[in-house]
Amino acid sequence: MAAPIIHGVRTVGVLGAGQMGLGIAYVSALRAKVPVLLLDKSKEQVSSSLKFMDKLLAKDVSKGKIQDIEAKEARDRISVLDYDSHGIEGFRDTDMVIEAVSENIQLKRTLFKSISEAVNPDCIMASNTSSISITKIAAATIPEGVSASSEQGRKYAERVVGLHFFNPVPVMKLVELIAALQTSQSTLERARAFASACGKEVTTSQDVPGFVSNAVLMPFINEAIMTLEKGVATKEDIDKTLRLGMAHPMGPLQLGKRPDFIGLDTCLAIQQTLYQGTGDSKYRPSVLLERMVDAKWLGKKSGKGFYDYQ
Repeated sequence: MAAPIIHGVRTVGVLGAGQMGLGIAYVSALRAKVPVLLLDKSKEQVSSSLKFMDKLLAKDVSKGKIQDIEAKEARDRISVLDYDSHGIEGFRDTDMVIEAVSENIQLKRTLFKSISEAVNPDCIMASNTSSISITKIAAATIPEGVSASSEQGRKYAERVVGLHFFNPVPVMKLVELIAALQTSQSTLERARAFASACGKEVTTSQDVPGFVSNAVLMPFINEAIMTLEKGVATKEDIDKTLRLGMAHPMGPLQLGKRPDFIGLDTCLAIQQTLYQGTGDSKYRPSVLLERMVDAKWLGKKSGKGFYDYQ
């Protein structure tokens, strides 16, 4: 076996097989060339994601981006953990676990507590959250009754870091690196090296609500939704104005892009995190956004958002 490179990750666990988890597994196997253990409660989600991965690999081969042998090797590096048989315990021998579940702080804190109990003492615990406090997530890893300031408490929390990949992961070149107050320098350096090995450029952000990306992007999207809500212009004209007048590659409501592609439920969750975390009214979610989520018009994944996907 080849010696591990600077990040020291010989096996990575990915928790969550949705579009983000799939993308992270894809670049980990294809670009970083490390074995991946993929875990999700839903067998249907895992099956669907692996079929989509096969299509992505075949597409890259057809375009001459990779060779057949590279695609086969990447696919062979990915193993699925059966949730019923293994659960999070299946990550015990990994060197890094990357969580990619929905934007819910209680869910993430519960999962990180379980991860910290299952993995080895040197394993990095990374969250792909796009808005939630890494410091709060890190605090959840400390066992009950252990002081956060003790050496034992620090050894748990210092291994937590934010690794915010962007959607779609196989295409987007950026990863935001976020340190909790507790994150060690070694964890940061290893996480940065792993993201680079996945073929990504890395920027750093302080642990503030939304970090850099969503602290800027979500108010922009939210304001576009409010403009539509007020009847100032049609969705088509809002998008065209931003594309042609501001030279944006896509409009904020554009078909198959941004909020519809991200998922309106995810947009709302991030916007609520920003609003609750800062108390700043500029982050108050649009009423129209809330109603669309209530109606389960979530964008591309549900067949309807600001545009129809039938």
